[in-house]
Amino acid sequence: MAGERNTNQPAVQGAEQGLDQFKYEIANELGVQLGGDRTSRENGSVGGQMTKRMIQYAEQHLKSGNRF
Repeated sequence: MAGERNTNQPAVQGAEQGLDQFKYEIANELGVQLGGDRTSRENGSVGGQMTKRMIQYAEQHLKSGNRF
């Protein structure tokens, strides 16, 4: 709802700064400027792309036999 703060917390303590940087890198690549005045589609495209890339990263590591 409007005016509510995001209460999502990273699963790994201390990862917040890295995830934030990752978010802005993805937004820059997509040509999206993040913000409350943007559409859900624009902001959501960044989160979707982040998820897609994190899953690809995990799959590559699992395929090569590496554990996290």
